[in-house]
Amino acid sequence: MAWGRGKAGLVATGGDHAVTPAELFFDLVFVYAITQVTALMATAPSPVRLAGGMVVLALLWWCWCCFAWLGNVVRADSGGLFAVLVTVMAVVLVVSFAVPEVFADRPGGLPAPLLFVLCYGAVRVLHLVSYWVSSPGDTALRRTLRRTALVSVLPPLVLLLAGSAYTGRAQLLLWLAAVAVDYGGIYVTGSSGWRVNSPGHFAERHGLIVIIALGESIVAMGVGVGGLPLTPAVLVAAATGLLLSAALWWLYFRQLGEGAEHRLAGLGGDDRTRFARDVYTFLHLPLVAGVVLCALGMKKVLQQVADTGHHGLAEPLHGVVAWSLPGGVGVYLLGAAAVVWRTSGRRPVALLAGGAGGVLAGPLVALVPGLVALVTLTGATLALLTVHGRRGADAAPAAVAGA
Repeated sequence: MAWGRGKAGLVATGGDHAVTPAELFFDLVFVYAITQVTALMATAPSPVRLAGGMVVLALLWWCWCCFAWLGNVVRADSGGLFAVLVTVMAVVLVVSFAVPEVFADRPGGLPAPLLFVLCYGAVRVLHLVSYWVSSPGDTALRRTLRRTALVSVLPPLVLLLAGSAYTGRAQLLLWLAAVAVDYGGIYVTGSSGWRVNSPGHFAERHGLIVIIALGESIVAMGVGVGGLPLTPAVLVAAATGLLLSAALWWLYFRQLGEGAEHRLAGLGGDDRTRFARDVYTFLHLPLVAGVVLCALGMKKVLQQVADTGHHGLAEPLHGVVAWSLPGGVGVYLLGAAAVVWRTSGRRPVALLAGGAGGVLAGPLVALVPGLVALVTLTGATLALLTVHGRRGADAAPAAVAGA
């Protein structure tokens, strides 16, 4: 549907729409937000804090996805939407400031959990209002927006507000329930009305957020060695961590992204919307979450290797941090396997096996020095991607022959 330029200064997109500089500018605030999630988990690593970090990441992810969808049907650099994006950036920046205190509010300032929830609610409302204004004649979309507000926005906000009055496990459980209701509500409201005008734009937007997450893993390593002396062991650990990030980049941009984009472009109507929802909105979250978890492990390895005054080179990682290093890679590989499965119908055995192995490898990591664990994990990941790439190449001719 071509809306042209509306009264609010909103400009509709076309099938050849590409990512705008305004959207790249918008993403900058999420770079900081993801960094804050890693800091939240690293301050006092525990299973509860790790789960809390993932809940916060899921809420931030929803904020980003809302405007990735909107930017696909309305130009982000149009006057009306750009003003909204800058407003959302300011709100998300406040959210990012609050992230380190959402589960352990410090005295003497504004209540961080309540501030986080109110700002999150403001982003969701701004998204719905912007969509409503952008589509004055689209009755199907407006019906969906009403259902979304009643099913996927209002109930989660009530749960988040209730959780902000508590601490510890009670707060975490209420916020986890809010995330479940929010994400489940998208299935209840259905795909009618939502549109993906430009498959290329939509795929590129999600590729960029994966790069942002991978960038956080590199930043986390730098933070881990901040103020500590550079040693040969530190250089080896940093180079190995970078190689691991490069391997995850290679899997996405050389083995996943292109196939998903082609499938998205080949679909139309509600089929395209459902595919975009499943592969990009839902299945890209474990990709980003896996990188953030792995970044926590890499940060601790670099910190341990550099701070020899408190840690020895032979000291292993401990607790949930020991799990986060291979577990993050495992979550990423399982997410990648789900993308392949949903895109092609093919079961990527290597990714499934590697993902399960990574998730279960935490106890083994706790038995060996942190640097050894990082080197071993990187080597295993590279070997796994080689196997997956070969099997994918063998499967492609077979798929063409059977078509």
